[in-house]
Parts: sequence; C-alpha cells; structure tokens
Amino acid sequence: MRRPLSARVAALWSISLHAVVIVGALGFARLTSPPPLPPAFAVELVAAPPGTRALGSVAAGPTIPDEPAPSPPAPAPTVPEAGPTLAPRRPVVKPIAKPPITPVKPVKPVPPRSGGEVAVPGKTAAGGGPTGGRGRDVANVKVPGIAFPYPGYLENISRQIALNFKPRPGGVLRADVAFLIHRDGSVSDLRLLSRSGVYAFDLECIGAVEAVGQRRTFGPLPVGFSDDVLPVVFSFDPTVLR
Repeated sequence: MRRPLSARVAALWSISLHAVVIVGALGFARLTSPPPLPPAFAVELVAAPPGTRALGSVAAGPTIPDEPAPSPPAPAPTVPEAGPTLAPRRPVVKPIAKPPITPVKPVKPVPPRSGGEVAVPGKTAAGGGPTGGRGRDVANVKVPGIAFPYPGYLENISRQIALNFKPRPGGVLRADVAFLIHRDGSVSDLRLLSRSGVYAFDLECIGAVEAVGQRRTFGPLPVGFSDDVLPVVFSFDPTVLR
C-alpha cells in the first residue's frame, strides 16, 4: 500500500532543512575559528639542590662601561712674540804688539878677486881640476842624432862630470863614455866607446859618470824635450878637463 503524497513531501522538507542547518554550522565554525598560536618551545625545569628554603639572589648582569667622554682639544701652541732684534756685537780686535826691530849691520862688500870673477858665498864654482880649466865647455859633450837646443843643460853635464872626475896626474889619455839620462835625471847603460889603454884611467871615467848618476845632479830633462831619455857621449880629454 503506498504512502500518501503529503508524507513524502514532509520528509523531503525535513531532510533539506537538516542539510541547510549542518552546512550553516560548518560555515560558522570556520568563520569563528581561533587565530593561530605562536610556536611553543620545550623548557626543562631543574630542581634546586636540597637545603633551607630561601629567596634566590638575582645575579647582576654584566656592567656595560660608560663610553669615555671625548677629551677636550689640545690648546694651540703659543708663539712667543718676537722681541727686538739685537745687532751682533763686533769682536774687539786687540792690537798686536810689534816685535822690536833689530837693526841689521851693513855687510861689507867683498873685493873682487883677480881675474874679474866675484865669488858668491854658499856656492862652489865648478872647475875641471885643482887649478880650474874648461870644465864648463860643452865641446866634450855630444848628443848624437838628436836635436837638443838646451845648451845650459849640456853645460851642467860637463860641469857635474868635471867635479867628480879626479884622474891621476901624468900622461895624455883619452876615453869616450856613452850613457843615457832619463827623465828624472837618473843614469843607465854606461859603456866605454873608446878606451885609453890604461885600465885605471878607464875606471876613473866610468866612476865619474856613476857618481853623478847616483846623486842625480844632472837634473831632470828639460820640459820642452819630448823624449824620455837623452843619449850622451862624453869625451874624457885631458886637454879639456884639466
């Protein structure tokens, strides 16, 4: 047997009403949901050690040092005022006492010797032997193959050899000695070009040149002479050196 139509319609209306109520409740629940809570942290509590109950002291936190106050700026250096410029004192120069002047006695003139030559004190006149002679003659000095325009130097060669040549008296002998005079006046390469035939006389000739060379009394060669050595041939002639 079928139910009546009114009963079916009432059942449908009841189901629809319940559905609307449920949907509304769900929507209201969503609208009224509480806001999300902040994240929670787990904290572990540690019990205090056993003993008398007392209020705990709170330890003071670390003190933050105060910032140092800025130091005041250094005062500017004071410049001393320039005083009046004093002129430098002039040194006092004391007069130097002059030494007493000793009068010089006049020297009496020495009368000239016979022969017209005046002797100069402190100098030895050159000569060829005990009685003088032609010791300053350049006839016995030769410079073969060389232009030597210095007669004064040649005269000194003859003079110095005559002062050191002391032959034995007696006999007419002659010998020629060749040697070299260096720039500093030293002598080298002595040799006999011609012998006298008497050994003692030849030794006297060589010895006279060696003595002058050791003392270097020939003197340095003239500045205008371009060569470093001067070859000389000296003739020991009794007619010239006597």
